[in-house]
Amino acid sequence: MFETRVATVEDAELIAEHRRKMFAEMGDSSAEQLQAMKESFVPWVRERLVDGRYLGWIVSNGEKVVAGAGVWFMDFLPHWRDLNPQRAYLTNFYVSAEMRGQGLAHGLVRRAVEAAQTRGIKVVILHASLAGRPIYERNGFKASNEMMLDLGGESAFED
Repeated sequence: MFETRVATVEDAELIAEHRRKMFAEMGDSSAEQLQAMKESFVPWVRERLVDGRYLGWIVSNGEKVVAGAGVWFMDFLPHWRDLNPQRAYLTNFYVSAEMRGQGLAHGLVRRAVEAAQTRGIKVVILHASLAGRPIYERNGFKASNEMMLDLGGESAFED
């Protein structure tokens, strides 16, 4: 029997660990990079859990935590799609490998979208892994025209 509860400030480490595992499965970063990210993420998420800019959910099966997800309510420019100066950014969706395929991610997506709707937000965004993309597409998400420039130590412009 699965039980879903709202994340609390005490869950900051757990949320950070789910985030680390999520990125570790994608395989794009080293263990050292992931540990540094986790250590930086804990105070970031803790602050936002306190002030309400981050809302998360934790799913348990008995005593064992098996999934989690969150939505970051971020400041955003008023836009023709939504004049509300906030966007809902879905993040940290993680389901333990042995519990996948049971609808947990789908349920968490629904909770996050409903939380955005409750706040009057009309645009919900996220970055999906290849494994996660089908879940979001089944829930109505579509790819956008977003682009990214990674300035991780490199010069942006070559003369």
